Formats: sequence, structure tokens, C-alpha cells
Amino acid sequence: MGAYEWARQQLEQSLQDAAEQGIEPLLALRALLGEVVQRNKGLRSAADLAAELQFLADNLDDERDYAFMRP
Repeated sequence: MGAYEWARQQLEQSLQDAAEQGIEPLLALRALLGEVVQRNKGLRSAADLAAELQFLADNLDDERDYAFMRP
């Protein structure tokens, strides 16, 4: 199992656990994202983390190719 498949499974389990505790999915996702960012701050530079988050934000549209892809 790769890291991304593992992460998807962990996220799904976390959302199920949150639902069982009455936590809305959007709130749970926001809280998880915040914690992931905080943990990342301890392992890498703020500039590196900001660049990755900006890349993800810039490429949220599933219908659009990533900036690095060629037609």
C-alpha cells in the first residue's frame, strides 16, 4: 500500500469516527487540515509548506490540467 492510499483510508476512518461523535464533516476536515499544517510546520520551512499549499489551491479545479502538464 502506498502513502496516498494509506492516507485516504485514514481520512475515511477519521471522518467516520467524527460522525459517530456528532462532528460535521466540514468541521472535521477543517480541523484535520489545520492539524496537518501545524505538524508540517515542525518538519519543513514555512516557505516550502506555503508553496505546496499554494500549488494545491491553484489546482483545485478537477476539470483543469495541472500547471506542469502539457497538452
